[in-house]
Amino acid sequence: MNHQSIVSFIWAVADLLRGDYKQHEYGDIILPFTVLRRLDCVLAGTKEQVLETYQQVKAMNMADAISDYRLRSVAGLPFYNTSTYTMDKLRADPDNIAENLTYYVQGFSADARDVFEKFDFSSRIDSLQSNNLLFQIVDKFCTVDLGPETVSDVEMGNIYENLLRRFSEMSNETAGEHFSPRDGVELAVDLLISGASADLSQDGKVVNVYDPCAGTGGALSIFKDRVNEYYPKATVYCFGQELNAATFATCKADMLLRGGEAKNIAFGNTLTDPAFADVQFGYQVSNPPYGVDWKKSKSVVEAEYKNEGFRGRFGAGLPRVSDGQLLFIEHMVSKMRPVKDGGARIAVFMNGSPLFTGAAGSGESDIRKWLLHDLDLVEAIVAMPNDFFYNTGIATYIWVLNNNKPAERKGKVQLINANGVFTKMRKSLGSKRNELSGEQIRAIVQEYNAFEETKTSKIFDVDDFGYTTVTVERPLRDEHGDIVTDRKGNPKPDATLRDTENIPLKQDIDEYFEREVKPYAPDAWMDRKKDKVGYEIPFTRYFYEYTPLRPSAAILDDIRSLEASIADSLAKVGL
Repeated sequence: MNHQSIVSFIWAVADLLRGDYKQHEYGDIILPFTVLRRLDCVLAGTKEQVLETYQQVKAMNMADAISDYRLRSVAGLPFYNTSTYTMDKLRADPDNIAENLTYYVQGFSADARDVFEKFDFSSRIDSLQSNNLLFQIVDKFCTVDLGPETVSDVEMGNIYENLLRRFSEMSNETAGEHFSPRDGVELAVDLLISGASADLSQDGKVVNVYDPCAGTGGALSIFKDRVNEYYPKATVYCFGQELNAATFATCKADMLLRGGEAKNIAFGNTLTDPAFADVQFGYQVSNPPYGVDWKKSKSVVEAEYKNEGFRGRFGAGLPRVSDGQLLFIEHMVSKMRPVKDGGARIAVFMNGSPLFTGAAGSGESDIRKWLLHDLDLVEAIVAMPNDFFYNTGIATYIWVLNNNKPAERKGKVQLINANGVFTKMRKSLGSKRNELSGEQIRAIVQEYNAFEETKTSKIFDVDDFGYTTVTVERPLRDEHGDIVTDRKGNPKPDATLRDTENIPLKQDIDEYFEREVKPYAPDAWMDRKKDKVGYEIPFTRYFYEYTPLRPSAAILDDIRSLEASIADSLAKVGL
């Protein structure tokens, strides 16, 4: 069975819940059973040896740490199970299925057991048993082989994400959560590691990668697979944090199955309770939630902003509370490995809002200024195709950040318009109708590496995105049209006529004012005390291509032809 067939099979198992459970509850039950079956199949080959070793270490009264090490070594994995049950053996005693399944799950080692605690699996067992469905669910899952010989780690990760996506669409409770398609993450990862060969190709290189919104761990797994493919001598350690308990449990289980360190996957809110406080990372890849408010985190985030400033994570500013994307960017910047230790790179998905939302002086604009001008971190921004994500058709972008830019990129930002680069899918998956082929991914990365001006690649100075918002005043006039002055004889401004001008940083403000304002408002003046510097990236404007209007004569000819065609059709039917 391929992974799509397995997803269809598991999806069919969910039909057993119909009538006894609401649709939004299906995922809470089916997902942990999918994880359990995967663990069960993976451990099958060493089950008997683990049980024998378990009896030996018990008889010898070994210390827990030594016993744990022995059992993990025999299992060949970072986890094991010491119960005498397997899922298949549970079927032999249907009358005691709940008690035996509970005993089986409790037999897992601590990290794997934590996975099922986060799934609240004991409650699922009780609920299914009370509805006389527990045995049926176990029995069904025993008929699907999720062993490593049948289903690779990559395929299993795709199965988890596919199930999560489907269940999320059923629940309609995941606004802002956009599950990352594998092709998009592969592009982000290839952009992330492109140009980093000097760092990644070192013998014995240890590479730490981090995702503050880890989800099921798909981005981390793809990064590890890609680096191991390109740089086999590198050792990759994955770190991540996830807020949703079920998604965290899935991520942690997948990390255990891949031989990773479970302690490197943390549960909790990255904005209010960040994990790995003393760790910095050479590489980060993430897809934070889009357009999701951070009201629940507001008090903690604002306290850090006010009390810590740039000693904390959010010194550059706070975006509006309705959209927290830029908070995650600030957090990720705080986790970048210093240049003296090799520098750091980030690839992060965002929608269009962080490019331009917020006027000069706003939190969003100040954060952009900090990223672009103050730190010179933004190396490239790539526009993705529309209808690319599973549950949104909105425009998305990959931001590539680098705190150790090569000389030719310093003070520069490359914009790549890959919006028109895609392959139409034969069958849509939710909102995803477009995908990237391997050849298209390579072409986009090649354009990034070339760092040249083309129809779809534009290169700018960082300050090309900056502007000064200048307040333009007009005099207040009395009923006779005379200018009203203050005690010093200066004209008073008329608040109703007050306006602003956004003047590019590279233009002289006085010259701009004389050229663009004075001819149309000779009595105007600037109040320079109110100047504000802002930054925005009007991405689509840079790639806009003007299409000339058709000549009126051509349009008229078309109208006449259409009228003649309509008249001919009417004549044929006798009208």
